[in-house]
Amino acid sequence: MDLGLNETHHMLRNSAREFLQAECPDTYVREMEESERGYTPEMWQKVAEQGWLGLIFPEEYGGVGLSYLDLSVLLEETGRALLPGPFFSTVVMGGMAILDAGSDAQKQELLPQISDGQHIVTLALTEPSARWDAEGVQTTATQSDDSWVLNGIKLFVPNAHVADTFVVAARTGEGEQDITLFLVPRGTDGVSQTLLKTIASDRQSELAFDNVSVPASAVLGEVNGGWNTVEKVLAWGAIGKCAEMVGGAEQVLDMTVEYAKQRTQFGRPIGTFQAIQHHCANMATDVEGSRYITYQAAWRLSEGEDATQEVAMAKAWVSDAYRRICALGHQCHGAIGFTKEHNMQLYSRRAKAAELAFGDTDFHLEVVADNIGL
Repeated sequence: MDLGLNETHHMLRNSAREFLQAECPDTYVREMEESERGYTPEMWQKVAEQGWLGLIFPEEYGGVGLSYLDLSVLLEETGRALLPGPFFSTVVMGGMAILDAGSDAQKQELLPQISDGQHIVTLALTEPSARWDAEGVQTTATQSDDSWVLNGIKLFVPNAHVADTFVVAARTGEGEQDITLFLVPRGTDGVSQTLLKTIASDRQSELAFDNVSVPASAVLGEVNGGWNTVEKVLAWGAIGKCAEMVGGAEQVLDMTVEYAKQRTQFGRPIGTFQAIQHHCANMATDVEGSRYITYQAAWRLSEGEDATQEVAMAKAWVSDAYRRICALGHQCHGAIGFTKEHNMQLYSRRAKAAELAFGDTDFHLEVVADNIGL
């Protein structure tokens, strides 16, 4: 059984790593944590020129036409480099929602602009209830003649401060899954945005909708049919986040192994001590296990197969594994690993944020338990 990547995957990984090492060093990541925007327009355009923003979109919509597994390979590298900016929210969340549910006219209008780096989108889904099921959507949309009026609060909307379009999930009926998606342009009357402080400094916002009126043409997909798309986006998002975590975890392992070779204690490198060796061995095992469970789920998503079980298993496992890897990395580094000047804290903070994104471990373990008949 060949569980390895093909030539295209290796070329994509190598080119992405080379680009990110040159354009996204840790100094850039740290600088962007302190900036208001969180990334530079120059860097965003360079990402677009790499073809990454349209990697998964069909060629007819200005994209490259690759698979979700290909995108997962790329996300592993962006997670390794801690790429700041709205790449994940624009491509995996907002862009994939438009690709899945949009009319041909909507896709022809928006996807080429996204691919060229000229349009940023994000998904406004989560609310104060912090739930990931349809019942958690309490923002309402009421039909009024040829328009819809939205009211409600969305929390932790990624990169809303720079998004040109919000893909908003709102309740449009009495049924549990009567959810509709709407395309709401930035600057629409009644929309207010407030930046939130987050552990990963990743520019998430609260969005408030106060009698926001949008035309009927703003409906993305079918009325009361949006939850099917949301479920797909949650699966794509969970596995995309897993891929980022795998990349980050591998970088933590590499940093720790390198430190263990250089740091001396009692006249020899600490990497010669069995305790450190076993810590690093456990980290390496977690990295590889996380990678393969992620790729398995990404492959099933790429093939259009039901991946409910695989996605839940991957998100639960990788979230815990990344946390374990960071904890062992801190332990092996000792005091220096807990300083702000060291890069370990950059990964640990993002590990915690990723663990909570698209459902935490307990949420996904419940999905697995349900799928095995418990």
